[in-house]
Amino acid sequence: MSALSAPAPRRSVSSTLAGDRLGAFAIGTAIASSVAPLTVVALVVSSALAVTGLLGVPIALLAVAAILMIFVVGYLAMARHIPNAGAFYAYVAHGLGRPFGVGTAWLALATYNCFQLCCYGGLGAAIAAPLAKQWFGLDLPWYVWAYAALILVAFLGANDVKLSERVLVVLVVAETLLVLAYSVAITLTPGFSFHFAGDALSLHNLWGPAAGTLIVIGMTAFAGVEQSAVYIEESKNPKRTIPTATYATIATIAAVYVFAALVQICAGGPAIIDRAGKEGPDLFFNLAAVQLGHTAVDVGHVLLGTSLIAALLAFHNAVARYAFALGREGVLPRALGRTTLNGAPRNASLTQTIFAFCVLTTYAIAGWDPLVQLFYWGSTSGGLGVLFLITLTSIAVIFYFARGSRGESLWHRLIAPGVASLILLGVSYLAVTNLGTLFGVDPGTGPARVVPIAALLIFVAGIAWGLILYRARPAVYQGIGRGTRSATAASGLSAVLAGGNA
Repeated sequence: MSALSAPAPRRSVSSTLAGDRLGAFAIGTAIASSVAPLTVVALVVSSALAVTGLLGVPIALLAVAAILMIFVVGYLAMARHIPNAGAFYAYVAHGLGRPFGVGTAWLALATYNCFQLCCYGGLGAAIAAPLAKQWFGLDLPWYVWAYAALILVAFLGANDVKLSERVLVVLVVAETLLVLAYSVAITLTPGFSFHFAGDALSLHNLWGPAAGTLIVIGMTAFAGVEQSAVYIEESKNPKRTIPTATYATIATIAAVYVFAALVQICAGGPAIIDRAGKEGPDLFFNLAAVQLGHTAVDVGHVLLGTSLIAALLAFHNAVARYAFALGREGVLPRALGRTTLNGAPRNASLTQTIFAFCVLTTYAIAGWDPLVQLFYWGSTSGGLGVLFLITLTSIAVIFYFARGSRGESLWHRLIAPGVASLILLGVSYLAVTNLGTLFGVDPGTGPARVVPIAALLIFVAGIAWGLILYRARPAVYQGIGRGTRSATAASGLSAVLAGGNA
């Protein structure tokens, strides 16, 4: 057989993710996984009550859901014109300029890593290690269980997204059903009354001295709902699927959150704030156990663990896709921008796994507290980062459509993004000024000082790298935020395929 008639070698790499794989339900499940409904209901609600001393957690959650509903109007409008797995990165690059887009990408990578890494600490120290000791007499360090979860996430994250989807569906449906079942059980407890519902849903809670902290905690509870656009290249009929998944998921989890928070407050009565401080995440399970028995606590702990695993996988996938988007365009090493035959961003996924392993090993060797210094600090830092990211993106939407309506209505391109930007700027100010309360330290000290400075430095470093690319690698610079249309993505793939043919 001559060289000309020989069959072409099988293509093993690509610069595109596997398209037409995910429907609205699958993407909604991925979003809900990163939000982790049971973790929010059991942990965030009790923390909000204990930290703020306010009953207004339900109304704060409703307020945050309303803010996000307004934000995603412009966000999804921009997604219709810029299908890119980098989402925030691509939108800010097109709206505010390429250097700001690179800064946003670096901040996004740091933010989602904070969320993923914090889940390893919570899973290992708060769930797996105590349960293994209680049930099986295994007294193993928290990081052993964290490493086990790392192996599972590494396997799922490096393979076809359909495999991750199936796992996420099972875990998210299970934890959501448990939240609803336990909430209903609490309402059936003898003596239960919705007497405190009026206080919990009063708008006056949003103007109290600690209301800023309450809103920020509520924003953390929804961190991850913006990830629908990250899967846009892998979705079926993206112009329909992405909006459906986003709006439906925000509405559904908001309803679940508010109902579960409300029944906890009404069941606990005047003592609910004290109980939240003493019982922490067990508050929800203990209230349900009155009606269901102590087994409800054990089952709750197990599904709280699976909730964290689902969140781990969802945030891992988000980080991998951001790294893939940057690698494809040459902003990061181009090897990160290659996928396997089944369209999985394996190189980016394995790189994320190695990074997580290094961080967990550092914590294990240093003996740092996995609950306070990894889980709590990490989740709070991640929440702040997401708030900054959606604020930047909301502003970018306005500037992007100011250069042309592109067929979008005034509501989509200006009114909704403008209202969202003003609200988000105010909430960001409240977040920074209330960081001391959120971290449990004096204002301007410890993590309350370090975290916002670190976020700013990461953002500025990304901008600087974008400017360096402008001078040193103009072809890469011109392709920033263009995804599969980037000239560097196409040339990078061509070089790889040429090397394979050679």
